This record gives sequence, structure tokens and C-alpha cells, in this order.
Amino acid sequence: MATAAELRARREALAAQRSSGIARFSYDGKTVEYRSMAEIDRALEALDREIASAEGRRIVRQVRVTTAKGL
Repeated sequence: MATAAELRARREALAAQRSSGIARFSYDGKTVEYRSMAEIDRALEALDREIASAEGRRIVRQVRVTTAKGL
């Protein structure tokens, strides 16, 4: 398993690629094609979970729903 520092470096590189907005480009007869933004977002979330696990903490996501009948 990779260390937390290695995972952070991967996350930074992936986030930089996402923010550039380039999906495909060509140079010297070679073409590089990146994933869709949704796939990159899922990969970033997975890296966040791996980083948290490597650091010994968990990511807690909580959704609170409040409703009222209006009475």
C-alpha cells in the first residue's frame, strides 16, 4: 500500500489535470486522452478515502433532513 505522502502527490496531480479541463491533446503524432470529469471526481474521492485510511482516520459524511408539515 502506498504511503499518505504518495497518495497526496497522486491526488494533487489528478486535481491539477482536472482543473486544466483538457480531455485530449496531441503532440509529435501522439495522442493522450483523459477520463471524463465524473470519473476523475470518483478517483479523487477514492484517493481521499485512501489518504484518510493511511492516516488512521475516517471520512464521515452525514446528511440531515428536516421536514415540517407547516402547521
